[in-house]
Amino acid sequence: MATIDVLLPVKNGIDYLAESLNSICNQTYKDWRLLVLDHGSTDGSKEMAERYHQQDPRVEVYSFPDAEGLAGLLNKGLELCNCQFVMRHDADDIAMPDRMKISVAAFEKNPDVAVISGQAIMIDAKGNETGVLAMPIGRQRLTAASFFRNPIVHPAAIMRFDTIKVLGAKYGIDFLKILPKEQQLSVNALAEDYFLFGQLAVLGKCMNVEDILIKYRWHGGNISILKFKDQMDVSVLISRNLAASYCRLHQLELFDPVPFCNHGGIIFDVDGKLDFSAEFKQIEDLLTSTIGDSEELRRELDFRKILSTRRDLKLAWTFLRFKSRFILETGEWYAVKSWLIRKFPSKAIISVPSV
Repeated sequence: MATIDVLLPVKNGIDYLAESLNSICNQTYKDWRLLVLDHGSTDGSKEMAERYHQQDPRVEVYSFPDAEGLAGLLNKGLELCNCQFVMRHDADDIAMPDRMKISVAAFEKNPDVAVISGQAIMIDAKGNETGVLAMPIGRQRLTAASFFRNPIVHPAAIMRFDTIKVLGAKYGIDFLKILPKEQQLSVNALAEDYFLFGQLAVLGKCMNVEDILIKYRWHGGNISILKFKDQMDVSVLISRNLAASYCRLHQLELFDPVPFCNHGGIIFDVDGKLDFSAEFKQIEDLLTSTIGDSEELRRELDFRKILSTRRDLKLAWTFLRFKSRFILETGEWYAVKSWLIRKFPSKAIISVPSV
């Protein structure tokens, strides 16, 4: 049994697969097994992975061409795992050499955490660095942030396998089972990671380290680019599901997180309403009473308060004040900007109904 099992799904990803596989094989931490999960590739990806297996038996190749979506493929991978930690990695990303070492050390310091991820450098199709995915730090932050966006970089994540098994956590399913059956979601693609990590964050079991763990490739083939509107619709459903589960768990009055969301770096138009001050106060009181007041939570709430007004000048002014106090994280400036430029051609925003 290896300490870490790595789940690497691939479908026709040969352009970047070798670089991705090499980044795992060259880890400074050596006690790992790499499970390449082929989803019916026809471009030679499976054959390339099999050649790596010949060179290093720790690389194992499995074919699941009929798996239902990415969630189904990853769940097939979870069934193969026999380890302490399950690490995710994508076929077009590059793991930093100390990624495993840093992640295992973080788990040792936080024995009750189930998921650890971190920061990422963004690269383009040619491998040029284009920016940084700056994600929130702290367990309280991640619990609060999970209602409004996915605060976990999925291909940089690693999970404590025994905790996942005890909870019955899998991709795409409502394993919390707090809500009535008819209100439970099934998410097979587009945001299956958000649904998994969001439920674990609701339980206070997710955190990010400050270290850069991967180089995250952002190119024209990313699902989040090709199916952006569909992904946003699913993300809204998940946000509302997480809020409903949290409120039912703590016996609280239901709140709607969507007016304060910044999925995909955008603000959603909810019934054309411009002032959500009362709704923000409800969320502020609710989260402070259940999570506990702290600098972590205050940082999250201060940004959500900006989004409580949709009047352009006030929104811009409150954001500038916020920016003077905090280092911006991924998606914050883009969310505000998306609203301020919404009237320009091709900049239409996504409208959603209130609950």
